[in-house]
Amino acid sequence: MNTSGFGWLQIVRLGLIQACLGAVVVVTTSTLNRIMVVELALPAVLPGFLVAWHYAVQMVRPRMGFGADKGRRCTPWMMGGMLVLGVGGVMAASATVWMTTQPVYGSLLAMLSFSLIGLGVSACGTSLLALMAKQVPDDRRAPAATAVWMMMIMGFAVTAAVVGKLIDPYSPEVLLQVCAGLSGLTAVITALCLWGLEKNATPGQPATQPEASAQGPQQNFKQALQEVWREPVARTFTVFVFTSMLAYSAQDLILEPFAGAVHGFSPGQTTQLSGWHHMGVLIGMLAVAGAGSRWVDGRLGTVSAWMVGGCLMSALATVGLCSAALAEGWPLQANVVFLGVANGAFSIAAIATMMRLAGEGGPGREGTRMGLWGAAQAAAFGLGGLLGTAASDLAHALLGEQRTAYAAVFGMQALMFAVSAVLASRLRKPAAARERMQFETFLWLKGGSRS
Repeated sequence: MNTSGFGWLQIVRLGLIQACLGAVVVVTTSTLNRIMVVELALPAVLPGFLVAWHYAVQMVRPRMGFGADKGRRCTPWMMGGMLVLGVGGVMAASATVWMTTQPVYGSLLAMLSFSLIGLGVSACGTSLLALMAKQVPDDRRAPAATAVWMMMIMGFAVTAAVVGKLIDPYSPEVLLQVCAGLSGLTAVITALCLWGLEKNATPGQPATQPEASAQGPQQNFKQALQEVWREPVARTFTVFVFTSMLAYSAQDLILEPFAGAVHGFSPGQTTQLSGWHHMGVLIGMLAVAGAGSRWVDGRLGTVSAWMVGGCLMSALATVGLCSAALAEGWPLQANVVFLGVANGAFSIAAIATMMRLAGEGGPGREGTRMGLWGAAQAAAFGLGGLLGTAASDLAHALLGEQRTAYAAVFGMQALMFAVSAVLASRLRKPAAARERMQFETFLWLKGGSRS
């Protein structure tokens, strides 16, 4: 029997599923966004609300993860989630077309569609991460996380390019055909990737506590979530995910406007600047993957160290953006690349840490923990864009000057990244210290006294 967990073939199969997930999402959040605003001349707040709503729906991720834990298999949740996501994608395209003649009814259908999209992403994405936490061994986690996320980014890029060509020139009929074809294709690819994936799977870290696994399914969701939330490490990591992802997402909607308003970049130049940032993210991801591989064996630093260091570098890079707002001649492009490297390093290190921590609290709760952290990330991404732009508008209104206003917003982000680094450092305690902290918390909850 294989006790080494998933190999690279299985990891690539999971990466293809993640790419399929990203392919459907990018059309609904980007392509339909543009059609609503440009072709249909609808207010930009409408697609903005729909995207925020699909993040809000993802607060059900802990419940989805609990369902995967209770069923002991993640395959049905991944397949079911992809099917729901595909139906939501087709319905969202239909709603967009309907808005041409019936804006109110089309908007209501779009809200239902984005609810399905949020549910599908929650079910498929949470179960996929839970399966990785159960099956991917320690020495493969950072490279595996990098591979899966790079494949998702490739799914974004390839789908955006292909769909862009297929729907040009735009017509409602072509949009519906392309979205239906994409949903069908992603469902078929997901089914093929899942075929027999869990049939002979054995955990990378075999469960040694059958009592815990047997007890888990007897609990209801509320009890399971409370049990996970009482774990100090799980609670600290939840706050870390929310804080770091809030800082990460807050910059997305203000970086390009900042470059245009303060540095005079043209629309094409700001798009290229975002491309440099994405290139930096890719470099950061690959650096952590290399550092976490068994061939390097920790000589380039542990994954935990990269997580703390990535947050600190992100804080330093956003302080650099403050300088770019206040000083003339600041090397903005180099600063943005450095920011991307830092963002990529801490995000992939955080995902690898997430997979490790999901299994450390005992078997049978990996999905619930992943769901809790996924909900924190969704809440952060939903709030990040809103708070980033709102903070920018508020700073402009209060300070009355663009440079100082943008510097204030970037300073706020730097502070959030610094707080994230402090939280990440608390997760680097040795396993024995974490177990002692959990035991002391258990005694406290039972009414005992700490020694």
